[in-house]
Amino acid sequence: MTAPAPRPLLIVDAANVVGSVPDGWWRDRAGAATRLRDAIAPLAADGLPGLPGPLDVVLVVEGAARDVPGVAGVRVHAAPRSGDDAIVDLVRQETVARPVLVVATADRELRERVGELGARIIGPRSLPYP
Repeated sequence: MTAPAPRPLLIVDAANVVGSVPDGWWRDRAGAATRLRDAIAPLAADGLPGLPGPLDVVLVVEGAARDVPGVAGVRVHAAPRSGDDAIVDLVRQETVARPVLVVATADRELRERVGELGARIIGPRSLPYP
């Protein structure tokens, strides 16, 4: 019996995505990350246009949002230092095993770094947030 193919992986740069919406997120970074987490949870089952579900979804948080817990459909990865470095490390670890790996960010440097590792990039507006 053949093992099932691994699900596509969507990694979301929480700081960058919440920072793309000027809604006062800086006053409550953990609250903004929690709202993003809840907004993207349905993507695990439903997917995105051009990226059908089911997906594995990882939300990378840092700083004041580091204590946001995961929920069904979204694994939260608390970056020990830089969120960008944590995302690059995740991409590096997962690229070999995943047929599809997508990173949601608008950060130019991060887009370049993960693109060189084979990740596909989507912008924050591709996500259902806010």
